[in-house]
Amino acid sequence: MPHRIAAIIALIAFALCLLQGMAVENTFSTTVLRAMLAMAGTYIIGLIVGLMGERMIQDRPKPKPEKMENSARKIETSDR
Repeated sequence: MPHRIAAIIALIAFALCLLQGMAVENTFSTTVLRAMLAMAGTYIIGLIVGLMGERMIQDRPKPKPEKMENSARKIETSDR
């Protein structure tokens, strides 16, 4: 999952840098080089963000089964 998030962010940065480089009429090699550097940098940042998000999901407190059963019973009785 973190690698997917990082890849998506990196590809978006790459595309934006290509568009911006073409808009200001940089040379092809300059535009592509800068876009690739931006892609590499944002991949690392995206990987860190993805790992943090995955860690938050894994560390969240699990609901206790007793509380879930009680709340389900309350919902069932209130519908009648």
